[in-house]
Amino acid sequence: MKKVAVIMGSDSDLKLMQQAVDTLKQLEIPVEVHIYSAHRTPDAAASFAEHARENGFGAIIAGAGKAAHLAGALAARTTLPVIGVPIKSSTLDGLDALLSTVQMPSGMPVATVAIDGAKNAALLAAQMIAIEDSSLAARLNAAREQQTQEVLKKDRELQTTLD
Repeated sequence: MKKVAVIMGSDSDLKLMQQAVDTLKQLEIPVEVHIYSAHRTPDAAASFAEHARENGFGAIIAGAGKAAHLAGALAARTTLPVIGVPIKSSTLDGLDALLSTVQMPSGMPVATVAIDGAKNAALLAAQMIAIEDSSLAARLNAAREQQTQEVLKKDRELQTTLD
């Protein structure tokens, strides 16, 4: 099975990006986590992205706040899918990170999830890998069914309190 990389621009992003790591682990997807900055460690970030495919990765999740150039910088160095997670900071409530992540030039795509959407980034990466992995697709379907059952249970509980 292909691995997923979870890259963050700073260790202060770990609390949020841990949601992606945990989701990938729950789905039994191998995950590797690193801190690389598009601005402070551009050579290390570029090298990681350039060698990601040959190192067994199927997707890269990149979380960053403020200027949030990390996802784009990684995408410029690989043809693997890159999923950007704009991270809310004290500046502009994450809108700056969202716009920096989603506004990529033509020919340099970055899939972008919601501000602080690390869990959805992991699920999107899993869906990408599941295109060619029926076992993972089955685990994703089971997780969706569990989610459905949890919502229906809450609805039943609500109905009993309203009667």
